[in-house]
Amino acid sequence: MPLMIAASHATAAGKRQRNEDFLGMVTPGEPELSSKGLLAAIADGVSGNEGGCEASEYAVRGLLADYYATPDTWPVTQALERVIKATNGWVQQQGSVRPELAGMATTLTAIVLRGSFYYFAHVGDTRLYLLRGGVLTRLTTDHVWDRPEMQHVLTRAIGLDSRIAIDHGMGELQQCDVFLLASDGVWAALTEYDLTALLSGAAQDRLSIERASHALLEAALAAGSQDNVSALLLRVDALPQENLRDAVSLSRDLLLPPKLKVGQSIDGYLVEELIHASQTTLLYRVRDPATQRMLVLKTLQPEHADDEQERSAFAHEEWLAKRVVARFFPQVITPPHKTALYYLCTWHAGSNLQQRLDAGTHFTVPEAVRHGEQLVRAVGALHRRSVMHRDIKPANVHLGDDGELRVLDLGVAQSGLEAEQENAAPHAGTPSFLAPEQFDNARPSRQTDVYAAGVTLYYLLTRHYPYGEIEPFQHPRFGEPLPPTRYRPDIPLWLENVLLKAVARDAGNRFETAEEFLLALERGAARPLATAGTPPLATRDPVSVWRSLAIAAIILNLLMLYLLVVG
Repeated sequence: MPLMIAASHATAAGKRQRNEDFLGMVTPGEPELSSKGLLAAIADGVSGNEGGCEASEYAVRGLLADYYATPDTWPVTQALERVIKATNGWVQQQGSVRPELAGMATTLTAIVLRGSFYYFAHVGDTRLYLLRGGVLTRLTTDHVWDRPEMQHVLTRAIGLDSRIAIDHGMGELQQCDVFLLASDGVWAALTEYDLTALLSGAAQDRLSIERASHALLEAALAAGSQDNVSALLLRVDALPQENLRDAVSLSRDLLLPPKLKVGQSIDGYLVEELIHASQTTLLYRVRDPATQRMLVLKTLQPEHADDEQERSAFAHEEWLAKRVVARFFPQVITPPHKTALYYLCTWHAGSNLQQRLDAGTHFTVPEAVRHGEQLVRAVGALHRRSVMHRDIKPANVHLGDDGELRVLDLGVAQSGLEAEQENAAPHAGTPSFLAPEQFDNARPSRQTDVYAAGVTLYYLLTRHYPYGEIEPFQHPRFGEPLPPTRYRPDIPLWLENVLLKAVARDAGNRFETAEEFLLALERGAARPLATAGTPPLATRDPVSVWRSLAIAAIILNLLMLYLLVVG
C-alpha cells in the first residue's frame, strides 16, 4: 500500500488589503512518491510593498518545482537545503536590483512525507505542528528576537541576508498523524488548546480535513487576528508497508534464479552468454525476444539465497543504478514483470580497460588522456548525484566499440542514503586503488574516488601502481609516488604533474574535485600544473628523522662521557 495523505489548505488576507502569505503542495505519483515524497510548504512575505507577495510566492513555487529536479540520490535535507539557499540568493538579488522590491523577504516552512518518515526545513516564524495521539507538538522554533518588544522582528528569513541558516528535522510517521503548517496570523491568535481541539476533530474524522483548515482561519479571525491567515493540513491515512530505506528488503520476496545455461530463459529473456562470474554475482548477456535487443542480466550466485546482507546490497545496487542516468553508465531496463531477483541493463559491445591491457593493448598518451577525461567526467557525474563509487579501477571501466567509456559496478557505492545511516566501510574496494588515508580507517570521500581515478590512469599508461601493488589485508606504508616517467619516458611533464597530484599521499595535496582533475587534463601543456616540490624529510619520513636524532644524541653523550673519563 502506498503512502496515503489527506490534505487541505485555506488562506485569506484577513484584515489586511494584501495577502502576503503563500502556500502550496505537490502530491506526485509513483515512482516520485517513493523516491522524493510529498512536499508541502507555507511562506509569509515580509515587505511594505509588493516585494513580500513576490518573495513568498517565489519561495514556495520554486521549492515545489526545484525539489523534484534534484537527484534521487540526495538526502531529503540536502535537496531542501540546496533549493532554499538558491531561492535566498534570488530574493536577495531581486531586492537589490529592483528598487520597488527593496527589503523583500519571506519566511518558509516546508515538510516532506516520504515512506514512513517526515522531514522538515524551516526559516522564519511560520510554524509546523504535529498532532499525535491527541498531543500537539510544535516542531519548529521561531526565528525572532527574544526580547518581548521585538518578538515580531525576524532574525532569519529568506532574502534577509546573503547567508542563511536553515533548521532541519525529521521523525517517523504514524497513522492518523496530523501536521499543520500555519502563518503567524493563525498561530498567534489561537491558543494551543484551540489548535488541539480543531486538529483532533480532523484526526478523528469528526471534522472533515477541508472543513478543519477553514475553521482554523475563521477561529483566528474571530479571535482578533490582524494579519494574513493561512493554514495547510496533512493527515496520514495510510503508511506504505516499506519506505525507501526499506526498499532493499523487497528482495526477500524474490527467489534467486539457478545458474543459467546458454539457451535457457528467465521471464522471457533468452540467455546467450555468461559474461562474468564473481564470488557473489553472475552476469549474463541475454536477448529480449520482443525487441531482439541484447541486455545484461545481473543476479546473485545461488548459494547466497539465504544471505540477507548480500540480497540487501544487491537491491541497493539496483536502486542506485536506476538513478544514475547519464551516458557514462549502463542504463537499467525495467522488465514488464519479474519473478526472480535480478536486474537488467543495457549491453554495449566492447571490453573493460583491464581486459584490453591483458590482451596487450598499448595506450598512447593522447588515447590515455582522452580516456582519462571521460573517466573523470563520469566520476564527477556520480559525485553531483552524491554517489561515491569506491571501486574505480580498469576492470570497472568499460570502453565500448562506439568509443564511449562507461563506469560499471555500483556494488560497493555509497549515496546520501548511507550518509544518513553512518555507514563508512572504508576498506571497500580494491587495495591498490584505495587512498592512503583509507588504510587508517578514514571515511570514503570524493577525493578517494579522485585518487582511484588517478591510479587507474597511471596504471593505464605504465601498467604499474604509483606506490606498488598492495595485497589484501596488507597495511602498507606510503612514501612518495614513483614518477610515471620511470616506466614511460614519453609521458610529458605536464601529464606527470597531473598524475602525481591526483595520487598524492596526502589528501590535501590532491585535486579536491573531479572537475578540478578534468580541468587540469583539458588544459594540458597549454596551462600546466607547477611541479610539486619535494617535501622535507621530516614530512616524508618523520620516524627516520627522530631515529637519526636519537642516535646522534646517544653518540654525543658517549663522546662527552669518554672525554670526562679521560680528562
